[in-house]
Order: sequence, then structure tokens, then C-alpha cells
Amino acid sequence: MGAANDVKYAYIAARVRAMKGKLIPKEMYPKFLNMEIPEITRFIGESEYKKDVDELGKKYSGIDLVEHALNQNLALTYRKLIDVSQNEANFLITEYLRSWDIWNIKTIIRGKFSGASEDEILEDVVSAGQLRYRELTEIVKIGTVEGVIAAFAKTPHYPALEGYNGVLADIENSLDRMYYSNLIKVVSASGNKLFLKFLRTEIDLKNLKMLFRMKRADMEREDILKLLIPGGMELKDADLSRLAAMPLSEFVRAIEEYSYWKAISDVSGELTSLLNIETRLDKYGLAYAASISYYYPLSILPVLDYILSKKIEVDNLRIIVRGKETSLQEDIIKAHLVM
Repeated sequence: MGAANDVKYAYIAARVRAMKGKLIPKEMYPKFLNMEIPEITRFIGESEYKKDVDELGKKYSGIDLVEHALNQNLALTYRKLIDVSQNEANFLITEYLRSWDIWNIKTIIRGKFSGASEDEILEDVVSAGQLRYRELTEIVKIGTVEGVIAAFAKTPHYPALEGYNGVLADIENSLDRMYYSNLIKVVSASGNKLFLKFLRTEIDLKNLKMLFRMKRADMEREDILKLLIPGGMELKDADLSRLAAMPLSEFVRAIEEYSYWKAISDVSGELTSLLNIETRLDKYGLAYAASISYYYPLSILPVLDYILSKKIEVDNLRIIVRGKETSLQEDIIKAHLVM
């Protein structure tokens, strides 16, 4: 990293460091497990989520209030990152956060497909990308999957949507592949090698989760390959092709060759539930982002680390309140948390 790069990222890195300091400490999560939903709502209503809880408390209550407050806070936090960043940082953060546009499109289409109500769909919408909440609210009002797809006709997302054939997984996968393909091009063109390494590692972790899921479902190699995202760091196209062809037990042994194995080695035998494996891979991603941002404090990496940490915080809080709402056992809720 040159001096020019250091200066370029100094301001946003300082802002992000301050924002990261306000995240809920890890040791709070076990305490939340001993609280009821009103107590958790009260706690987050006195934290960084205060404004969101106060504002939305006029319209929602109970778990609905928590869900909407978390989503609004996440969206506004990510928008703040775009607002306080400049030049290359602003451009790269904006491109990376387009993943939320993909999330929202999938959420709306899935909701329409399953017959969910407008309120149920909006509960999962996070307007942290380029699609604004008002825009998304209008699209949610459209009655059919085909109508929703038509609403995106003049957007960059349409090529991934236009071939809809009634199979949700196909367009969801098409959206993911298009997002990562575009992002790799953009980041490569910027010459930001640190971001590229982070991105390729993220792709590897997504592909590993998908491979475990598909292997357990006993899917055919060709069907698995359609669902994997090209461009990973360690899992190149040839690796993916080889791993996709293996039976489950052989596949698990083959993963020992890769650096990700150490994150899952002690739970790799527990294939009845993939929860432990997926949670471990998420923890690995979080620890990886934290460690590389520590070594390059004046770069895009602390921003990416914060984006990931903030999402994990919101996910953890959501898992806890949803678990409480459905009276899940404490140890099951805890197993879902990334800490």
C-alpha cells in the first residue's frame, strides 16, 4: 500500500473504526439468551438502534418492531458509509453493497412465489443498496412474480431475471453469479488487490456452503456446478468440478487440502445438520476480515470488515428474537449465533 492509498483511505478508516467501536460486544449475546423479547427491545432501544426503535415503535410492536428496527438501522448504517466515503472508496463500497439489491429482489420474488403478504415481504427488505425503500415498497405491491420481474426490465438486474421458467433457484443463482461476475470486473479494473482477495475468499465460503448442502441432498454433479459461483480464491473452476463429482464422504476428506478445513475440522462429521458447518464458515469469514483489516488499517479492508461485522450483529439479534418467539431451546439458538 503506497502513501497515496494511505491518505485516500485515512478518513473513512477512522470513521469506520469509531462505528465498529459501537457494535454490541460479543459477551452480550449469552446475556440476551436469558432475556425476554421486551427486555431485548428495551436494550436495543437504548443503544445505536434507539432512533429506529423510537420511530418505528409508533407503527410496530413486539418482534415486528425489532425486525423492522434492525433492518432500517442496517440500511441507514450502510448508506452512511456511502455518504461519508469519497472517490475510490465510495465507488467500491457502493458496488459491494449492491448485494442488498440482489437480496431484496430475491426476497420480493420469493414472497410473491409463496403467497406472502406485502407486510411479510417488507419485513425482510433491507434498502442498503441502490434500490430505495419507497421504490421497493411499490414493487412489493405488484401481484405476481412475472409482474415483479417486468418491473426490473430497465435495470441491470434484468438479464438474470428474464429467463424465469418457474424455478426460483435458477434466477436466484443467476442473480448471484451476475453480481459476483460484475463485482470481480469492477474491483479488478480498480487495481485494488486487497479487496479482490477478500472477495474471492467470500466466494469460496459461499461455494463451500453450497457444496455441503448439495452433497447432502445427493444432487448430480452437473446440477451442483450450475449453482456454484466462479472466481474463488482457492476453489478454482477445476477444484469445483472435481469436488462436485465426489460422493459426500470423499468430498469431506478432499476439503482437508484447503485452508478452510481448520475452521470446520472438528464439526465436519456432524453432517446430519449443516448448521455447525455453516456457522463455522461464517466465523472464519468474520475472523479473516478482521485479521486482514488489522494488517492493512488504511485500506478498504476495515470498511469491508465493518460491513460484515454489522450484518452479523443484526443477524445474531434477529436469530435470538426469532428463536425466543418460537420458544426454541437456548442451546439451539446459541448454535446459530456467529460470535
